[in-house]
Amino acid sequence: MQVKDLPAINASLNALTFCFLLFGYISIKRGRQDLHKWMMLIAVGLSIAFLTCYLIYHYYHGATPFPRHDWSRPVYFSILTTHTILAIVNLPAIFFAVYYALTGQFRKHTRITKLLWPSWAYVSITGVLVYFMLYHWFTKT
Repeated sequence: MQVKDLPAINASLNALTFCFLLFGYISIKRGRQDLHKWMMLIAVGLSIAFLTCYLIYHYYHGATPFPRHDWSRPVYFSILTTHTILAIVNLPAIFFAVYYALTGQFRKHTRITKLLWPSWAYVSITGVLVYFMLYHWFTKT
């Protein structure tokens, strides 16, 4: 594996995170707390792996400029901006949600996750979109 492979790995980690978030959501709605716990802990682990790979990539590679200057540019930056802001906000919220769940403070856990879950799902999905927009769909022609 090389540094140039990390964006594809990051997109895969984001996609998997979304899948486990969805499985965790379905599990808790069906009353399967133990399964929910494992799905969410896996989602957290995948997000930690993503953040690690993301930081390594940007440390060695730096930023990748968006190559187009047409209608796709404002769309890309709108998605990237909301993705980045929510990712930053989500990070401490995820730690609080996990802490509250693991310490049995389920009322506080639920209060946070009602907003956190859709935000985290959005960040995961848009992470995949950003990857495809930057490396596949809107490359220079």
